[in-house]
Amino acid sequence: MHITITGASGFVGQNLSVYLKHKNHSVHELSLRGNDWQSNLDKNSEAIIHLAGKAHDTENTSEEKAYFEINRDLTIALFQEFLRSDSRDFFYFSSVKAVADTADDIIDENIKPNPLTPYGQSKFEAENYLLAQQLPEGKRLFIIRPCMIHGPGNKGNLNLLYKIVEKGIPWPLSAFENNRSFLSIDNLSYLIHEMLLNKEVISGVYNFADDQSLSTNQLIVAMNKALDRKAKFLSIPKGLIEKVAKCGDVINFPLNSERLKKLTESYVVSNQKIKTALNIKQLPLSAEEGIIKTIKSFKTGG
Repeated sequence: MHITITGASGFVGQNLSVYLKHKNHSVHELSLRGNDWQSNLDKNSEAIIHLAGKAHDTENTSEEKAYFEINRDLTIALFQEFLRSDSRDFFYFSSVKAVADTADDIIDENIKPNPLTPYGQSKFEAENYLLAQQLPEGKRLFIIRPCMIHGPGNKGNLNLLYKIVEKGIPWPLSAFENNRSFLSIDNLSYLIHEMLLNKEVISGVYNFADDQSLSTNQLIVAMNKALDRKAKFLSIPKGLIEKVAKCGDVINFPLNSERLKKLTESYVVSNQKIKTALNIKQLPLSAEEGIIKTIKSFKTGG
């Protein structure tokens, strides 16, 4: 199968390209930088996987318009080229942040959208445009909403926790119970490949996540397991931790209310829709196996 991938130089793009090549597919890497990218588009590709985009800036230093120009407008331009091409499938990598920055309940594809950041809003506006278009017969549109992706070569948001575990510091927030969804790059690549092969999967929005969610305490245990250590926990009352965090709101302290929330809040994403569509019971890697594989790569610098 001939497949075009945008954003192929990024973490997901590199891993997905290698995975698809190992499955004997040919991959055409398309850069969307510059104004002449249309001339480099392989219109004979059977699928276009659109990964390129402006990632969420946690430091909030980016101009808002940049998110919309890249995540929305560039996606629209590429999709219009797809409609004029012979390509069968268009994969748009959106994000669960396009619909929910926080979540009290499990996030599925029917959640009422409420993006709060320019990143999430730009992704959601791109989704709206794509879903409003009339697809010619024989073409499919897949909007993929992954949760936090990790894997060898990409520490991402796991890096902060890893540094604590690596130094042997006991985890001080064990009194807090939460659950979060993660997505290993191996499971992501597997799902994309299965969707490419399965012509029965219909167009639509699909969440990507590992099968199990993990509490932060379980995450600490998995990280220590990857480092061949026993996890260390401090039993500090929640009330005391919350008071310390409030002090951090006023003075320069490593822990404040916002950071505490990020470390202890729940964010669970359902992957049942895509598993049902593909008629699979479980993904290749469990959530814990994926975390251990990623952490072991940190040790070796992979």
